[in-house]
Amino acid sequence: MPLSRIVLRLARNPGTEFAGGDDHRGYALTAPLTPAGLLDIDAWHAVKDQCLVRRFAPDEDPVEGRLARRGQSWFFDYEGAAADDDEPVYRLGDHSFGVGDYVTVTDHNRRRLTYKVTDVTAV
Repeated sequence: MPLSRIVLRLARNPGTEFAGGDDHRGYALTAPLTPAGLLDIDAWHAVKDQCLVRRFAPDEDPVEGRLARRGQSWFFDYEGAAADDDEPVYRLGDHSFGVGDYVTVTDHNRRRLTYKVTDVTAV
């Protein structure tokens, strides 16, 4: 099953300390995509152990986790069974992952921030 590496960088978020965005903060996600650039949910079931996420920021150590799903909700899971560290991704199953597209993630501080897809590469 082909996987893609998707890089999300913090986009402009007016009303926050990231009003102008920050290219040095974001996520690198590995996941299967359909030819249309949507998350391939059927393929995810077969390769979910390979669907990793890495949160990066200049003022913190990188944090690694997995792309997970509970019901219809997708999230980045960093501690397995513990839910208090999960970062929900708004309507992840409906998003297109093309360069220039936007995704909203509720970060570890419980802020909903917008990220821009800056790179999609087959792995």
